[in-house]
Amino acid sequence: MKKIRVGVAGYGTIGQRLADGVAMQEDMELVGVADLAPTLSVRALYEKGMPYDLYLVEGADSSALDAQGIPITGSFQDLLGKVDVMLDSSPGGVGAKNKALYEAAGVKAIFQGGEKNDIADVFFHGYANYEKGVGQNYLKLTSCNTTGLIRAVDCLDRVFGVEKVAITIIRRMADPGDYHRGLINALQMEKAPSHQALDLMTIMPHISATGILVHTPVTHGHIISVVVSGKQKISKADAEAAFRAHPRIRVVTIEEGFAGNSSFFKYGRDLGRPRGDLYEIGLWADSIVESGDDIMFALHIPQESITIPETMDAIRAACNMQLTREEGTAMTNKYLNIGQFKGIFRPKEQ
Repeated sequence: MKKIRVGVAGYGTIGQRLADGVAMQEDMELVGVADLAPTLSVRALYEKGMPYDLYLVEGADSSALDAQGIPITGSFQDLLGKVDVMLDSSPGGVGAKNKALYEAAGVKAIFQGGEKNDIADVFFHGYANYEKGVGQNYLKLTSCNTTGLIRAVDCLDRVFGVEKVAITIIRRMADPGDYHRGLINALQMEKAPSHQALDLMTIMPHISATGILVHTPVTHGHIISVVVSGKQKISKADAEAAFRAHPRIRVVTIEEGFAGNSSFFKYGRDLGRPRGDLYEIGLWADSIVESGDDIMFALHIPQESITIPETMDAIRAACNMQLTREEGTAMTNKYLNIGQFKGIFRPKEQ
């Protein structure tokens, strides 16, 4: 079997996880990762024995890595000459500059949510519009919040049909380990509608969406409150059944110990997941309520890892590995071991 050869540009919070995700795909080969300095992520890569080859992007100071004893395999151009597709997790705006290099090298690329939508041929989500990405050269993922939100809305839309969505996002301010946003003790409002609602409508134009976003001084995940108006009334029981059937949605309860965002982070660590990562969104069964003809529920978004499965889906679509949503997402789920937990938390029969 010929494997799709993949490189990762930017070995930071997302890049580390993308590299690990690709390495788990048995029909893909991770050729290497690219960065420019001996960051903590790169130093940790070295201390782990360099499981991935390191390439240097333009402007990197190789002497700084030499001083740490970190081996360098080659330049960014060397990496581009060895891959079929690049996963670009560079800081926002850098990916746009890298695109010219990808075009010159004839390499496909998948960009993360920090880039502008016009960088790509398709604004992509593995479940909502997989087929639109098939065979395309440049795809862009949705942000972490939008990725998880669309999973849940698409889940209901495919079963019941959805007309309208209203969301409230309680957004973590920074990732664990980030200090550049400062030490704060406040909540911060953004102007409505939030970009997540607008992005949802871009991916799913048949749905009307609006939303409010509040920044909070926490690091371990976002929480999204969602109100869905269906084409028909959606009952609590039917909504919960649909969510439980979705491989990338983890339905939990407060009684089980999932009291909030940190519960998910701790559970990921207790499972032995690298970095405490969870690929699934969390959805509290306790939060599913009927409000007239609408259905309301709350999600937990593990922001550091949530887009990894959809990025694997994007590789599959762009490189024509699987041509349908069902086949593509199933292969990603298989190799990332997504869905193994299904059935664990179902209520006992009375």
